[in-house]
Amino acid sequence: MPCRFDLREDETGWTVYDVFSGWPAVVKGVAQTGLDVQDASDLAELLDLMAARGGRLDIDPDAVALG
Repeated sequence: MPCRFDLREDETGWTVYDVFSGWPAVVKGVAQTGLDVQDASDLAELLDLMAARGGRLDIDPDAVALG
């Protein structure tokens, strides 16, 4: 299964981002940035599963960043 979400290091931790758009993933209006590496990895895996099952995913460049 191809991955839609991946991780990249940011100034305060790790960002989960959409590999197609390059924007951070958004969960409940909050951009998923500044995360612990294990949390980011788990979240990316969960979002990939949701995407594969057709779940609604928000990718919003104007979302509020963590940190």
